Amino acid sequence: MQETVLKVEGMTCGHCKQSVEKALTALAGVEKAEADLDEGTVKVSYDRSKTDIGKMKEAVEDQGYDVGK
Repeated sequence: MQETVLKVEGMTCGHCKQSVEKALTALAGVEKAEADLDEGTVKVSYDRSKTDIGKMKEAVEDQGYDVGK
């Protein structure tokens, strides 16, 4: 399993946190997604052979949030 941390702009509440986590865990290969509202990040555990960071960014952006570095 790989882990990465994505910077997510625009998460302000529990609903935002849930939306981001749900979008990521719906991707094939993502085992766990844990958003941190205070830090504005989401930590993702995933299988590199099934998904990549580009797909993760797209899933988060589809929810209406911006993904930075």
